[in-house]
Amino acid sequence: MKQLAINGGDKAVTALPERFHFGAEELAAVRKLFETAITTGCAPGYNGPEEEAFCREFADYLGGGWVDGVNSGTNSLFVALRALDLPPFSEVVVGAITDPGGMMPIVINSLIPVIADTRPSAYNIGPEEVEAVITEQTRAIIVPHIGGEPADIEGIMRVASRYNLPVIEDCAQSHGAAINGRKVGTFGTIGAFSLMFGKHFCTGGQGGALFCRDEELYWRIRRAADRGKPFGLEKSNGNVTASLNCNLDEFGAAIGRAQLRKLPEIVTRRRRFMELLEQAGLGKLNCVEIPRQLPGAESSCWWWRLRFRAENSRVDKLEYCAALAAEGLQLTPQYHALPGDYDWFRDRASRHPWNNPLYHGDPSRDFPCPNAHQAVIDHFNLVVYESWAEPQAEAIAEAFAKVDAAYSR
Repeated sequence: MKQLAINGGDKAVTALPERFHFGAEELAAVRKLFETAITTGCAPGYNGPEEEAFCREFADYLGGGWVDGVNSGTNSLFVALRALDLPPFSEVVVGAITDPGGMMPIVINSLIPVIADTRPSAYNIGPEEVEAVITEQTRAIIVPHIGGEPADIEGIMRVASRYNLPVIEDCAQSHGAAINGRKVGTFGTIGAFSLMFGKHFCTGGQGGALFCRDEELYWRIRRAADRGKPFGLEKSNGNVTASLNCNLDEFGAAIGRAQLRKLPEIVTRRRRFMELLEQAGLGKLNCVEIPRQLPGAESSCWWWRLRFRAENSRVDKLEYCAALAAEGLQLTPQYHALPGDYDWFRDRASRHPWNNPLYHGDPSRDFPCPNAHQAVIDHFNLVVYESWAEPQAEAIAEAFAKVDAAYSR
């Protein structure tokens, strides 16, 4: 048995390439904007031809509809909620496992986040978990698709239909993921996307987008994204609603167009790399198993969620992951994405919007999420990049094999 790197042995993985998802295409797009600005004397702004083209192309990628670009994924959710114009102090269901930016826009819109547990042994919520927390005050549902894995959006949409609730799909981590051939973000009332630098495709350092299939809703999104400007209205006395400036700019849109053309290949290569890892041995480990996807689901592999079999290991998950990291792997041993556990949420009862007398629910309502907490305990996340191929798969598989052999019962 080879000595583990954590004990002084040689690393199984000596180097893993970066993504290299930026190239000549993005440079040319930005350079063209600079050259035009220098020639004309007019700086690139927003709501211009690059954003118009980006929104049209992204909508086409999603199967047709309308897209508006914004300046972050968090603001895509803020704008989505603003556009739905929900009654203040009504409740919005959200998944227990999500980025803090997936919950805070609810509060900023004077709405009450109600946390649904995840499905057993999963990061994503399901129909039963959503329905369990719906009350008379529920007015919308936010469904995060975590880590590139599609949630059971078809089942959740059936629940939403029974209660006549709009659904926002939080696709910040799942660009290109699909269920039964249909891309996530296209099932709900609105699809909200993050386009920051680390996502499947991006518009630069930060960015976001919203998708819908209803034209009137699209115009409400446009108004909510740009300080209530009267987009789509023939007559108005100035701005028509209170909102923030959440605009995407022309530079971001130009980068986004170049990135969008790469997205199908990025997703395909990530899926292929996961297949290579499984074939190289990750499907035959004693202490780690590959979780099953929902029937018909195709992950876009933002990272790979893996289940740790504590019953088969002589060490705990954190020790096991530390040994993997010492072998040169990039991973997150414990996914700290439970905003309901954070102090700002636990200490909420005396704060806006929970303390407003117009909220008729219990501001201290408990949201037990045993499935979500157990999923975080049982799983870890392995980084995968589309730039990796067979050599990296073999090296990563060797690292897993070394650690698994050393620590198996």
